[in-house]
Amino acid sequence: MKERKIEISLKVYAYEELSQADRLLVDKAKEMTFHSYAPYSHFSVGAAALLVNGEIIGGSNQENAAYPSGICAERTTLFYANSQYPDVAVDTLAIAARNERGEYVEQPVSPCGACRQVMLESQSRGDRPMRILLYGSKCTYEVNRVEDLLPLCFTANDME
Repeated sequence: MKERKIEISLKVYAYEELSQADRLLVDKAKEMTFHSYAPYSHFSVGAAALLVNGEIIGGSNQENAAYPSGICAERTTLFYANSQYPDVAVDTLAIAARNERGEYVEQPVSPCGACRQVMLESQSRGDRPMRILLYGSKCTYEVNRVEDLLPLCFTANDME
């Protein structure tokens, strides 16, 4: 038997330490939380994608009484970006969330597994690493590629 240890690297920033461009993207993700439709969870999530052409695309979570029919902010954003700009890679994806009291969460919220898989596919489609910013009011995490959020990931190469 062998044991294998998997480690990830991430940077932790105070909001004020982010670059102006990153603050703009995080602010767009925060703004998108107000477009959320979350009458069941009362957990509003917003995402914003910076494309390599400079466009910024935003999205939010959209819930449904039939829970599986809802969609997360990350997938809303990436599917929109990929459908409207199919040949333009996503450079950075920022994610923010507010709780039922309307306050931004203190610690960054990490994407669900389904969103991580979609993020991986979007990164693969763009043929370049996608940087991720996870915003919390106390700190923001920066991850330089999706694999750091999804170790032992499933890709098209696994089907060969």
